[in-house]
Amino acid sequence: MDYKKYIAEKLNIEGVSSEEIASFITPTPSQDMGDYALPCFRFAKVLRKPPVVIAEDLKANFVLDDTITEVKAVNGYLNFTVNRAGFSLKTIQTILEEGETYGACNIGNGKTVCIDYSSINIAKPFHIGHLSTTVLGSSLYKIFNFLGYNAVGINHLGDYGTQFGKLIYAYKAWGDKETLQKDGLKELTRLYVKFHDEAESHPEMEDEARAYFKKIEENDPEALELFNWFKNLTLAETEKIYDLLQVKFDSYAGESFYNDKMQPVIDELKQKNLLTESDGAMVVDLSAYDMPPCIILRSDGASLYATRDLAAAYYRKNTYDFDKCLYVVAYQQNLHFKQIFKVLELLGKPWHEDMVHVAYGMVSLEEGSMSTRRGKVVWLEDVIAKCIEKCSAVINEKNPNLENKEETAKAVGVGAVIFGALSNNKIKDIVFSYDRVLNFDGETGPYVQYTGARCYGVLAKSDIDYTSFVLPEKLESCEYDLIAHLSTFPQTVKASAEKLEPCFITRYAIDLAKLYNKFYFECKILTAENEELVKFRLALTKAVRVTIENALSLLGIDAPTRM
Repeated sequence: MDYKKYIAEKLNIEGVSSEEIASFITPTPSQDMGDYALPCFRFAKVLRKPPVVIAEDLKANFVLDDTITEVKAVNGYLNFTVNRAGFSLKTIQTILEEGETYGACNIGNGKTVCIDYSSINIAKPFHIGHLSTTVLGSSLYKIFNFLGYNAVGINHLGDYGTQFGKLIYAYKAWGDKETLQKDGLKELTRLYVKFHDEAESHPEMEDEARAYFKKIEENDPEALELFNWFKNLTLAETEKIYDLLQVKFDSYAGESFYNDKMQPVIDELKQKNLLTESDGAMVVDLSAYDMPPCIILRSDGASLYATRDLAAAYYRKNTYDFDKCLYVVAYQQNLHFKQIFKVLELLGKPWHEDMVHVAYGMVSLEEGSMSTRRGKVVWLEDVIAKCIEKCSAVINEKNPNLENKEETAKAVGVGAVIFGALSNNKIKDIVFSYDRVLNFDGETGPYVQYTGARCYGVLAKSDIDYTSFVLPEKLESCEYDLIAHLSTFPQTVKASAEKLEPCFITRYAIDLAKLYNKFYFECKILTAENEELVKFRLALTKAVRVTIENALSLLGIDAPTRM
């Protein structure tokens, strides 16, 4: 049962909808305060009364029933206590019945959400800096699908620009087919770095690179063949990483896809007198909005990121008719997206309000920053491989007889990378630490996975049928705390979608693991005093296992059965 909704519908607050009331109701911080609280200061302005008076008035008019057994007015808050026996029984039964769909719903039915994430650059390293956009976008994709939306995952490939002319020049000057076939992206990176090193003393190479890129634009057979070869090599290698991270896309339409779709946007900008000339370039003047001009065409007539992003916005709206279009891109691009959204507004597109820049902080290793041009990069595949290797060492030490050690090490190592990237609010910068993300006893992915494996181990040791469990006469406080937390998983998933914050789920999973481990050490499960109590505690353990699996799944992480 959605208790927030149930409580809200029993309250009558003039000028406030039940949906709004429900959004203000939160779980109480401790059991002695009840189960849910409504802060009445939210309504002081509407009702023109002090919060304390509002709380007392609402309490006086609230009708208790078999679901809500007590209401207290405390310092401007209205605290509600639910029927804990019925609540606990229903919560566990619901989780066992719904299984892998527990927490899912259909609030997004009929709605489409486009999510632009990862957006790797062709022929450039898939490095640690791509981690956040990739796993953040992938998690949002899974969360929105889980809530019934039609999520469209888009990898807006960086496959357009003079860097490809540079690569063609470098390959023809210093590369060979056999080495490139063998070393792939790493050889392309070496060639890219060498071009920049050489161009410092031979600046004329930049002109030749631009000439090669122009050949790509003009569909020159040799230039196109090399360009497509570089692209295919990149996608083949990055697909291996996407598979490890459980990342998928519905579209790989990159910048080059919009090459023939920009002109209609440019024409419309002209028709609506939004284009002005500035030093030979064509721009949209945004000075009235405290922003620099949005450059649409350079002085040589070439397009820019903004031009292609505007064309992409038109295409996505026309193709998918999205309700939301999310751009999971680092916060350094805040201004770029403000400009794009403002230009769409000036063009008279009401759907500009449905476009959201999901800004996130940067990821770096403790060693410092990176530079592709200088060859100073940290490959994401190397980070993942190192985490798997370190996990393998820990497992060999702690559980040398474990079956499927390699598979488990991979699940835990990859899970540690993803969980570490999603542990904090997305806007925070992250300094990636192997020791921190691989800590089996800290607030980490391995800790949550280990708790899930502990649940599986408990269940595997018993052949008792616990599906027809009954509640004990009195719940231990650690049991009720655990059940109460389990009940909030559906709301947590919804909140993570509303706020675009998968970290809500990582935090939920950590708290769930802590609560289960407290219960595990304080309460006998398999050796409880009677079989009915064993059944109940096994059912509770199964509910925790199911919820951990579901939470980790929304992050793109496996839940091993043994660790």
